[in-house]
Amino acid sequence: MTTVKYITLILFIASVGSILCGYFLESEYSQKFIGFGVAALFLLVFPLFSYYRWKDKDIKDYMITKESLDKMRENQRKNKI
Repeated sequence: MTTVKYITLILFIASVGSILCGYFLESEYSQKFIGFGVAALFLLVFPLFSYYRWKDKDIKDYMITKESLDKMRENQRKNKI
């Protein structure tokens, strides 16, 4: 496993733990625990996860271009016959 994957996993567990602590512990900081957990999920964990999953991908494979449309049409014609 790579370093980014470990960091993402640790931050995810910490964020979910913070949210759960905020819900289940009766403390004056309960709402702050929940808030920091949610903020960490959306500002740290999601971008790191997205980077890790997309870093070796070619964006042209996921774009709709004239060439990709032609390939799809050609495959569709082959499957109908």
